[in-house]
Amino acid sequence: MQKSRISHKYLCVLLLGTAYLCTGWADTWDGIRNAAGKVTTVSAEFTQEKHMKILFRPLVSKGVFHFRSPNSLRWEYRAPVKSIMLMHRGKTIRYIEENGTITEEDGANMPFMQMMLQEITRWIEGRFDENRAFHARLAHGRLIVLSPKEKNTARMIQQIEIRLSDRPGAIKSVTIYEGENSFTRLEFTNVILNPPLKGVLFNKIP
Repeated sequence: MQKSRISHKYLCVLLLGTAYLCTGWADTWDGIRNAAGKVTTVSAEFTQEKHMKILFRPLVSKGVFHFRSPNSLRWEYRAPVKSIMLMHRGKTIRYIEENGTITEEDGANMPFMQMMLQEITRWIEGRFDENRAFHARLAHGRLIVLSPKEKNTARMIQQIEIRLSDRPGAIKSVTIYEGENSFTRLEFTNVILNPPLKGVLFNKIP
């Protein structure tokens, strides 16, 4: 009976210690960078919801993404419209499916899209406080809040909230507030850290 109580006591201590390690990793910028530094590749599914006041229900898109350090990213929408964005070795390409055929999109929007993909890779690498356009602060509950520094930026994005997972090095969700009644939310599921990913995944389709 005594041994059972001692074993139960040590089990509780172990569980509490594990919980502390999981929740404490996101308390400081150094802790976040250290955890992210152990992640070299990521694969995950995502659900994107676009909320606007004029919409009866949000616009929902689903897809997958793959990341390989330092700057390779494959962002793939699978529904309702299939499109693929590839970023590799400083080059960004977008493909979109039309009438059952996947074609490369005109490069007119590439600078903006490349900026967004670079921002996503920065977040995956734990460098949330390195964007000069936003103030970054840590909030309770593994939440990172990015606020625009200039009015021009605030006209497009009022705030970004990044919710970190209880798994060190992983992101749970990203919410981008474009206006008072408009925001986009990304929820990540089935996140796999450090899977083996081949380079062809980031420069070829499908």
